[in-house]
Amino acid sequence: MCLAVPVQVVSIQGNEAEVEIGGVKRRVSIMLTPEVKVGDYVLLHTGYAINVIDEAEAQETLKLLTEMVTLDEVH
Repeated sequence: MCLAVPVQVVSIQGNEAEVEIGGVKRRVSIMLTPEVKVGDYVLLHTGYAINVIDEAEAQETLKLLTEMVTLDEVH
């Protein structure tokens, strides 16, 4: 099973972008998503942005991931 998480693009330099999730920033490859722009959300998998997604979808996914962590902490 693979997991991709939504992250927001903060800056772009060549074929790499700096992305942010929960205050953590990373440099990732955008070779698979050359259309991405600063401010876009992308799905990140193993260091690669694999798809551009809309903000509403990204926020909903992040909300669900947060709920999953919260549930795990309770049990």
